[in-house]
Amino acid sequence: MRKIKEIIQSRATSDGAGVKLNRVFGGNQPQRFDPFLLLDEFNSDEAADYIAGFPEHPHRGFETVTYMLEGNMEHEDNLGNKGLLRNGDVQWMTAAHGIIHSEMPKQIEGKMRGFQLWVNLPAAEKMKSASWKDIPGASIPEISQQDLYVKVIAGEVDINSSKVKGAVSGISTDPLYLDIHLVAGKQVSIPVVDGHTALIYV
Repeated sequence: MRKIKEIIQSRATSDGAGVKLNRVFGGNQPQRFDPFLLLDEFNSDEAADYIAGFPEHPHRGFETVTYMLEGNMEHEDNLGNKGLLRNGDVQWMTAAHGIIHSEMPKQIEGKMRGFQLWVNLPAAEKMKSASWKDIPGASIPEISQQDLYVKVIAGEVDINSSKVKGAVSGISTDPLYLDIHLVAGKQVSIPVVDGHTALIYV
């Protein structure tokens, strides 16, 4: 069993064209969470907090993982890719040698909630071609047990003899990305590779 090494309080900030969000980590001392560089949560039912979105901006050398829980967000890039994320959808974008993209809300009211995680690429992969993958929520593998429900976004996990491979695999950093719903008062054990950074957001 691993012991909790650090508890972090997310901080309110803004990014893009003024989108209000909670930054869990990112910026200072990125090696603490290697290979994870940043984790943001956006969560508001006030359109003014998100409507300006994230106009065109560049990324390079890492991957961005956007997980939409509620709302609609359109992504478009300079390679001609375009996609719309809805409730439960995931986008896995490998910026690699460089990409310019935008992330713009496709709603004028209602709740918008989700996460964006940045995953660093190994030095040998930072100059490979950029790529983009939209994953519909309905196609993300699940584990459903009596007191537990898990969406397996990336990696492979074995929970109580239920072994499931996620929607995303073959990533060299070997990330395990799970959305876990657990009945209050219950416990679950999640195997994590020795030496891998483990983060839990509650």
